[in-house]
Amino acid sequence: MLRAAELLATTWRARMNAATMHGQSKTAHQAEIDSACELIDFWRFNVQFAQELYRVQPASSPGIWNMTELRPLEGFVFALTPFNFTAIAGNLPMAPALMGNTVVWKPAEAQLLAAWEIYQLLEEAGLPPGVLNFIPGLPHGSTNVVLDHPALAGIHFTGSTDVFRMMWKRVADNLERYKTYPRLVGETGGKDFILAHPSADPRALATAIVRGGFEYQGQKCSAASRVYVAKSVWDQMREPLLDTIKTIKVGDVSDFSNFMGAVIKQGAFDKHQAAIAEARETAGMKVVAGGGCDGREGWFVQPTLITTEDPTVRHMREEFFGPIVTLHVYPDGAWHDTLRLVDQTSPYALTGAIFARVRGAIVEATTALRDAAG
Repeated sequence: MLRAAELLATTWRARMNAATMHGQSKTAHQAEIDSACELIDFWRFNVQFAQELYRVQPASSPGIWNMTELRPLEGFVFALTPFNFTAIAGNLPMAPALMGNTVVWKPAEAQLLAAWEIYQLLEEAGLPPGVLNFIPGLPHGSTNVVLDHPALAGIHFTGSTDVFRMMWKRVADNLERYKTYPRLVGETGGKDFILAHPSADPRALATAIVRGGFEYQGQKCSAASRVYVAKSVWDQMREPLLDTIKTIKVGDVSDFSNFMGAVIKQGAFDKHQAAIAEARETAGMKVVAGGGCDGREGWFVQPTLITTEDPTVRHMREEFFGPIVTLHVYPDGAWHDTLRLVDQTSPYALTGAIFARVRGAIVEATTALRDAAG
């Protein structure tokens, strides 16, 4: 794995970045962070952590030798990786492989180019045949075959909440046929919040909304997509924020002046276009920036900011996985009610950000929202 990391850091770096840009519509900046820097770190740190695991041993009394033996699972690990991060595609199958497991790897159908490059890189680095088994294809057919196999021993997953729930249910239904109890490790979606106290810095908040909501077209489970802003702060930041959003360039990522590329596929484009249309037609909601969709040559969605008077609308609850941020302005005196609102509105609890310049408000929000992100 260290050999693979070294190859990626040198001779394979430009090739992997290009595959990520071309196949996933990431800008050069985002591709370098993801497919080079982060994946290199994953592979190097995993080796370090594996060594540390082996070093941790129980205490032994005189005449007694206690030891912890780390060994692979009895069977194979099924790694399912998402389209949005090349680094995750390289990490999910290789972490269990590093610990001695045989891995069946199914990459997302929309990320096959970079995934294939990872597989070829690992072969060049000396990965033995049969350790990592690459099975591209449509989502359901091969997945069901693997989930029904008696030798399934583990699942390593990043993707949608619905898919992970489906796998949990299928594994539960198959328990009697498995040789062992499969271990399931997964990370799924998010409806990630930004909460701004009346003391928040308007400029910092505006930057967080733009960078958190629109980088990589909002196609990250950690992307900010619902925002709660005190009215006094909104009054200060509204025009500068809208002006900034208007300057964002969208287009082919081979043009390095573009901040955003295309969304990943037709289905995503249609979903985002429908969500924007719904906002335009819903009383109390308004598209205040962006809203344009162009599917003539690529699937391009403008960075879109929507305001809503009702903080419980679908756009504040459900993940769209696109460049759509919905914002609710609350009265300055409704801070405590808004804390409860943020916590209870969405079933997701992945990431969140609190903006305040009053220490007590930060402590209060951190406590109140401890189950809303994590």
